[in-house]
Amino acid sequence: MKSTALETVVGALVILAAVAFFLFASRAAGLGGPSGGYILKAQFDNVDGISVGSDVRLAGIKVGTVVGQQLDPKSYQARIEMLVQPQVQLSDDSSAKISAEGLLGSKFVALEPGGSDTKLANGGEISYTQGAVDMWSLISQAMFSKSGSKGGDTAPKSGDAGGNAAPADQAQQPKQ
Repeated sequence: MKSTALETVVGALVILAAVAFFLFASRAAGLGGPSGGYILKAQFDNVDGISVGSDVRLAGIKVGTVVGQQLDPKSYQARIEMLVQPQVQLSDDSSAKISAEGLLGSKFVALEPGGSDTKLANGGEISYTQGAVDMWSLISQAMFSKSGSKGGDTAPKSGDAGGNAAPADQAQQPKQ
């Protein structure tokens, strides 16, 4: 009888430890839901890679989370809503841009504070925005834009230190 009671107590402790671990892990990962703040809105041409739950950062520090996104039916721009920590008071001339952690890293909204004395209120909109840059289209554009040029070699050719070699039909003749 004593071993059954001991097993029950040990099992209960294991379950409590597991629940405590999952609560800690969800808070550390930012999955515990928004913990207060105020809503800011912004419109972008392209929000590729941004979804609900993406980070909002100021000077590389997470200060908020993307809590909504939709397409504006009038301008056909992406409108996102961000929940920003209450101690981060941004001015009305602040800017927002879609940035990434390196070349292939995850994307986030980067906020840059402005210098105005007027602060954005709850529901305020950031006017100065820059959308996501499509790296693959830039790479393919750079690769295929040189298709019209031949070789693209800018090294000096033999016979001329300045890179202006004489054509074969205009070979230099010795002066007499």
